[in-house]
Amino acid sequence: MKIGKLTNEELQSIVLDKINIFRQDVVLRPGIGVDCGAIAMAGDDVCVLSTDPITGAANNMGRLAVHVSCNDAAAAGAEPVGLLLCIMAPPDATLADIRQVIEQAAATAAGIHVEIIGGHTEITDAVSRIVVISTVVGRTGMSGLITAAGAKPGDSIIVTKHIALEGTSIIASDYSERLAGILSDDELRYAQNLSGSISVVKEGMMARNLPVSAMHDITEGGVLGAVWEMCSASRLGARVETEKIPVLEVTQKICKGLGLDPYRLISSGSMLMASPDPQTVCGALHGAGIPAAVIGVFNDGDATCVIDGTECLIQPPGRDELFRLG
Repeated sequence: MKIGKLTNEELQSIVLDKINIFRQDVVLRPGIGVDCGAIAMAGDDVCVLSTDPITGAANNMGRLAVHVSCNDAAAAGAEPVGLLLCIMAPPDATLADIRQVIEQAAATAAGIHVEIIGGHTEITDAVSRIVVISTVVGRTGMSGLITAAGAKPGDSIIVTKHIALEGTSIIASDYSERLAGILSDDELRYAQNLSGSISVVKEGMMARNLPVSAMHDITEGGVLGAVWEMCSASRLGARVETEKIPVLEVTQKICKGLGLDPYRLISSGSMLMASPDPQTVCGALHGAGIPAAVIGVFNDGDATCVIDGTECLIQPPGRDELFRLG
């Protein structure tokens, strides 16, 4: 099998279609483009949960593990409260390697006021390098729960910050030798430091009080993959203009130099939002120091994008561009 996530068809047929127990207190269930589950608690409280592995990065694993799970909770409008970390290390790993992961995770969690509440650490020959799996526990009220399935025809598609921040940081940190002649030393350091910019918790918390009908954080498969997933979850089409998608110059240089597609590169750090009132949403985000841009609109047609003036169908997310680097 190819490295990367299962295709959406495989996920649906061999995983999602096999789930056959449905409880009344589960208010958000798994689906294509839906990254969280949610359970109704006492009163109006809802517990939101999500889990993710870090497998595509060799450096900054602790930092990434915290952000990717907390971002999922934030995309559901939930405040991340606690994290459970499972660390699987190969026999040739050292205590210093494990300590580095934990120190990164602890510092990152503290920065967004999330407590590490448990987990598991094990040395095993079942893995060839350290694998970190993080599970977030979040909370919101029933009225604050937002999903990727809530978009409506006519809603604008908003993206926060710049796409491919995570991919840019991982490539600069793990494949720096390939960037000789592509980036200057200053550009390389800047790209590596983007690992500190991949939280979308702030905008996720703001969205609960803004006219936002759906959200989805952009991860594997990049911004176009995330748009496709939101369309699938909401049973809609969309039209996206790629020239309006914000991409850092350093990301453009890396992707051009390595032959990668920035619109299909892993993009934690950016949130997609659907809104009937993009002016209000973007104004609030800009006021909070969060860049935001309208890149398209949801509709009743197909999911399409305009690239260099040519309109084409948006394909389902496949193997992330990051894995092309080997």
